[in-house]
Amino acid sequence: MVTLPTTGVTYAVRRNDAVVDDRAEGEMVHRLPPPGELPAGQHPGCDTSGMILVHRIFRWLYRELPELVREVQPGDTARSAVVGRYAHLDFFALHMHHETEDMVLWDRLAAREPACALHVGRMRAQHAEVAVHLARIEPRLEPWVTTADARLRDAFATDVEALRDLLLVHLGQEEDGILPVAGEVMSQQEWDFMERHTRATLLAHRKELGKDVMALQLGLLIASVPEDEREAWVRANVPAPIRLLYLLLLKRRYDGAMRELYPNRPVPTMA
Repeated sequence: MVTLPTTGVTYAVRRNDAVVDDRAEGEMVHRLPPPGELPAGQHPGCDTSGMILVHRIFRWLYRELPELVREVQPGDTARSAVVGRYAHLDFFALHMHHETEDMVLWDRLAAREPACALHVGRMRAQHAEVAVHLARIEPRLEPWVTTADARLRDAFATDVEALRDLLLVHLGQEEDGILPVAGEVMSQQEWDFMERHTRATLLAHRKELGKDVMALQLGLLIASVPEDEREAWVRANVPAPIRLLYLLLLKRRYDGAMRELYPNRPVPTMA
C-alpha cells in the first residue's frame, strides 16, 4: 500500500490498479465488503510488495527523528519548529498506516487462514502498544517545539526511540508472518482498498499536512527503492504525467524539504 494525495490526477503505484477519481473517493472508501469469504468475482492472490517500501520509509523516518530532535540546540525555536513539523507528519503517517491495516487486514486474515490467528493477535497487540506510545509522545511535541528546552528535547527524543524500537520489531514480524498470508488469501481489490482509503484520508487532511505532502510522499517512495533499481522502478510504477510533474515541480519541493531537515549534512540513505 503506497499512495499519494492527488490534485485532480489519480496516482496508482502499480499500473494495473483501479483508477479512482477524486470525486469518488468518499464513496469508494465505504465499499469494502465485510470480512469473511471473498466477494463474488474476486480471486485470492495479491501483490503486497509495495508494503516493503512503505516499511522501509517508516524505519528510516523513526531512525532519523530522534537524532534530528537531539541536534536542536537549547532555545533554537526556529529549528525546533522545523523538526517538529516533520515529527507531526511522521506521527500522522503512522496513525493512518495502522488504522488502515486494522480496518482491512486482521479480520480477513483470521477468517480465511485460522493458522494465522497467532500472528494476527500479535499484530493487534503491537498496534495497540504503538498507539499507547503515540498517545504519550504526541502531547510532548508542542511544549518542546515552542521552547526548544533541552530537558523536554531529551525526554521527547527518548520516547521516540522507544517507539522506534517497538516499531522495528513490529514491521519485521509483519513482513515475515502477515504479508505472505495476505498475498495468498486476499484479493487484489481488497489490497487496493487500502490505497484508496489512505488517499481519501490524506485528501481530508491536506490543509493540515501542507502543500508539499505529495512531494514528500513520492520523493520518499522513490528514495526507498535501491539506487540501482530506481530509474527502472519509476518508469514501471509511476505514470508518465506524475513523472513529469515530479521533474518539473515535486522533486524541487522534496529536495527543499530534505535540505531543510539536513542543512549541514547529506541526506542519509534508506538502508
